[in-house]
Amino acid sequence: MTRGRFISFEGIDGAGKSTQHAWLVDYLRAQGKTVVASREPGGTPLGEKLRALLLAEPMHLETEALLMFAARREHVAQVIEPALARGDWVVCDRFVDASFAYQAGGRGLAWEKLQALADWTLAGLQPDLTLIFDAPVAVAQERLRAATANPDRFEQEQAAFFERVRNAYLRIADENPARVRLIDARQTPAVINKVLENIVATF
Repeated sequence: MTRGRFISFEGIDGAGKSTQHAWLVDYLRAQGKTVVASREPGGTPLGEKLRALLLAEPMHLETEALLMFAARREHVAQVIEPALARGDWVVCDRFVDASFAYQAGGRGLAWEKLQALADWTLAGLQPDLTLIFDAPVAVAQERLRAATANPDRFEQEQAAFFERVRNAYLRIADENPARVRLIDARQTPAVINKVLENIVATF
């Protein structure tokens, strides 16, 4: 059986990736693909419990990173690897790049510590394609304020935090040109839809 395909969506809060994630899942299903739509942190019953803690409870930055990877390991074992083995497409709202962007870029945790966790828990698993939605922090924060009545612990961070996160995502895109596509999230949803169509047509 042919292995499935794995696509991850990334970007700072407010960049619009979750809206486009939902759109691409529907688009791929309309093309006849069997798609598993998921998210991180979360994706499993245990992962969703950890997500609730991570988005609400203050904690040490290393505790935050460890809980992210605990949820991710469960997600990989219970959802992602079985789906790929069946030949399904997995489309995930955030994956390991988010830890490097938020916990390393945003929080300042050593990149090498996160790489050690990734090597241990993922055993080399990476998305086949990562779509990073990039927007200036001011644009993303304006969108967040308009759309979010009760921002979570991450969404409440200051602009300087999101500048560091954005810069980490740009680093990831620069260092992984074969895997990552950087998308200008300032474009209209319809234009971005067409961009995604073109990317997956040649994927």
